[in-house]
Amino acid sequence: MDYRKEHDSMGEVLVPSDRYWGAQTQRSRDNFRIGVGLETMPEEIIKAFGLLKKAACMANRELRPDKMTEKKAGAVIQAAGEVADGALMDHFPLVVWQTGSGTQSNMNANEVIANRANEILGEKLVHPNDDINMSQSSNDTFPTAMHVAACLLIEEGLVPALEGLIGTLKRLEKENEGIVKSGRTHLQDAVPISFSQEISGWRSSLEKDLELIRNSVGPLSELALGGTAVGTGLNAPQGFAEKAAEYMSVITGHPFRTASNKFHALTSKDEIVFAHGALKALAADLMKIANDVRWLASGPRDGLGEIYIPENEPGSSIMPGKVNPTQCEAMTMVAVQVMGNDSAIGFAASQGNFELNVFMPVIAYNFIQSGRLLRDAVISFDKNCVSGIKANREKMKHNLDNSLMLVTVLNPYIGYENAAKVAKKAYREGISLRQSCIELGLMSEEEFDRVFHPEEMV
Repeated sequence: MDYRKEHDSMGEVLVPSDRYWGAQTQRSRDNFRIGVGLETMPEEIIKAFGLLKKAACMANRELRPDKMTEKKAGAVIQAAGEVADGALMDHFPLVVWQTGSGTQSNMNANEVIANRANEILGEKLVHPNDDINMSQSSNDTFPTAMHVAACLLIEEGLVPALEGLIGTLKRLEKENEGIVKSGRTHLQDAVPISFSQEISGWRSSLEKDLELIRNSVGPLSELALGGTAVGTGLNAPQGFAEKAAEYMSVITGHPFRTASNKFHALTSKDEIVFAHGALKALAADLMKIANDVRWLASGPRDGLGEIYIPENEPGSSIMPGKVNPTQCEAMTMVAVQVMGNDSAIGFAASQGNFELNVFMPVIAYNFIQSGRLLRDAVISFDKNCVSGIKANREKMKHNLDNSLMLVTVLNPYIGYENAAKVAKKAYREGISLRQSCIELGLMSEEEFDRVFHPEEMV
């Protein structure tokens, strides 16, 4: 491999000649051989760096035209745009497990954009610190990248996926109107419920989650950019924070704004914790829904068997013909991972000391992983499982007819304790509720038939 010499304030470093990164990136690459190839900085964060460097350049061009000249700005904007588009992803090799401020990833972006801009210009005119990092610090750019990446992942990825699953549930709700089945509480038989009502519970849970997630985007839209090293805005011109946020809004189409208190923005990660809490709420509901689906589909003969789900692949290497609820299992594993990520984010967010939190890369890594996993799992669950759910009407009717908890409808007529006697006698002797009630002399045949209508109990 061919190398070139790059230098920083500590001296010269050899860098692969076919890569745009510079000395500080190479030092990090050499010094942090932790999770290499597996846990590199998320693509979403790198693209967000491209966006913020572009916005910062535009703000600097307006506010510092003597330093960010038109010639420089054109090349920097083009290079930063290539980073934002993902075209230069091979030039971002750094792992998550680096400095807790994300300084090395910020410098990775600065060096790549500077060297690419110089290539565009055909001369070495742009400096990674003086030009690409102008009016900025790693301490305000990394939290900005986190917020931008989180907002875009939620709005462009997770929200559309969730809306799709909600739409599928609305269709199923309508298709299954009028089907009455046994309800269940504590995994035991309960009073009747319609299948459409059961589906509506799933749908409403996801709608609430969607509302919470959308509410979390507002706080994430506040950007730390302009706070520089400790929140005072040192070396950033007056109005830079506001201009950079405005340009970020124009570039992304999302209404970003500058954080009102940069001291908070640099050291506290409240907004990320709050937003991930909404993701955890979604994970909890998806866990519940996936478990409901696999319970209802259990069998096909010895389980509940009240619904059919798509048969996507063989389920066993030894039992011929076995098919398993694999999409439900994938979803529940994703939910577990998101809940674990929430714990990591919470712990990391509590570690802000004085003017800076130095756990930002691990917060970013876990948040992005949760958003990705939920987006992809929701799409897969919708496409490969939920959209193909069919009611097993015969099994639902059989289970309903054999439910002892239908006796609850008799409470107003014979009282709770007598109704309990009816249920216990029916269960003990293997007879119907009707026969049990009549044999106990609590109601006549006519009286029982007049009030006992399971299909009307919903």
